[in-house]
Amino acid sequence: MSESQDLSTLNYTVLVPYNGTEATGGDSMTIDLNVYYNAGDIAWVIISAALVLLMIPGVGFFYSGLARRKSALSLIWLSIMAVGVVSFQWFFWGYSLAFSHSAGKFIGDLSNFGLKGVLAQPSVGSTKVPDLLFCVFQGMFACITVALAVGGVAERGRMAPCILFMFIWTTIIYDPIACWTWNASGWVFNMGGLDFAGGTPVHIASGAAALAYSLMLGKRRGHGTHELNYRPHNVTHVVIGTVFLWVGWFGFNAGSALSANLRAVMAAVVTNLSASVGGVTWCLLDYRLEKKFSTVGFCSGVISGLVAITPGSGFVPPWAAVVFGIVGATACNYATKLKYLMRIDDSLDVFAVHGIGGIVGNLLTGLFAANYIARLDGFTEIDGGWLNQNYIQLAYQLADSVTGLAYSFGGSCIILFLINLVPGLNLRSPEEDEIMGIDDAEIGEFAYDYVEITRDVVNGIDGEFVERKSVASGQNGEKTSASPV
Repeated sequence: MSESQDLSTLNYTVLVPYNGTEATGGDSMTIDLNVYYNAGDIAWVIISAALVLLMIPGVGFFYSGLARRKSALSLIWLSIMAVGVVSFQWFFWGYSLAFSHSAGKFIGDLSNFGLKGVLAQPSVGSTKVPDLLFCVFQGMFACITVALAVGGVAERGRMAPCILFMFIWTTIIYDPIACWTWNASGWVFNMGGLDFAGGTPVHIASGAAALAYSLMLGKRRGHGTHELNYRPHNVTHVVIGTVFLWVGWFGFNAGSALSANLRAVMAAVVTNLSASVGGVTWCLLDYRLEKKFSTVGFCSGVISGLVAITPGSGFVPPWAAVVFGIVGATACNYATKLKYLMRIDDSLDVFAVHGIGGIVGNLLTGLFAANYIARLDGFTEIDGGWLNQNYIQLAYQLADSVTGLAYSFGGSCIILFLINLVPGLNLRSPEEDEIMGIDDAEIGEFAYDYVEITRDVVNGIDGEFVERKSVASGQNGEKTSASPV
């Protein structure tokens, strides 16, 4: 192409402003609805939605590796079940309750019930993407939030009441928080709260819900005694889950720019940097006590750094991500001790990492948010945080954090209390099922095929050690010694 050639002669789609004549964006039989949007923006957000979906089995593997072997599969199962349940809820009325164009300060209406009218109108999240794409992307956020929250069920909760909890909790807790945080009508949004990718709706809400679930279920059998082995049964699963989450978080944070622009690139940069610094920080904190470089510690630090940077990822410069990683990992590391002070068996430390990490991230965003970073997308204008001498921003962030924490924790306790009253929906598994393992009792399948060998066994300490029978013996039938399963 010559330098003087007119670009208008090339065969490409010319973007035109949305005319606003119909809620669906127009009649696809008479209008090319694609002319309102950049194909690159649409492609990036679709990819980001897929990356967030990848995070959900990552949560399952991470939780599974931290738990005991006999309940490992149940946590992977709960994670992927969250996708099924919440995806339907999101279609049914969740998206409408969170992101309808006629929403109120706290929750939306049912104008988009069953995704009615959800098509090509610019979304409430950004005029760069249509409603339908924003629905898919935000639906993945709802799914992973629930997957994070059900970590509180670990090793002693029943599956059926948890499935019901997923649907109800998303409707009553997640949808309103998402509405008031990200919908242009929401009270936090209008107050001036800054939450780029889910500090409050995703992390604080899920952390508080997991704490509530742990409280309502009670402590695991043998908690506080030699019977309960706290050691993760499969560190490889923890690493695999961390990698899935780390990769997916690029879509989680950078995708929240809702456009393929420099702000998305900056979000990717600070996300990776905070995760890296967080992993190193936690590892060093553990080393000072154990004099060993813990793999689980590094992975926990990575997740803490990712959680902390989430609300600020589209607002802060790269150097601030180092602070997010150090402070986030340190705060979450020490927060793992809170469950002992509160006497709540949060077996997977969901509240410590996601609840506390989300609060720390929100507050640091109030300190380090910069107007010139937000403006990288070409149109967003904010007053910034302390970097821009906007000191009131810290108060906004604190109000958002405390409100989300209290609403999710209190609401979750009420929901769980009411579910437990329904005949046949007891939250907690019977003691014999807990001893046997949730995988066998509730699913009938196992994370490892050789566990089938131990079904006809004599239980040892809390079912963790068994005496192998003839199946595991030599051909002479001699009994082998006890071994872990």
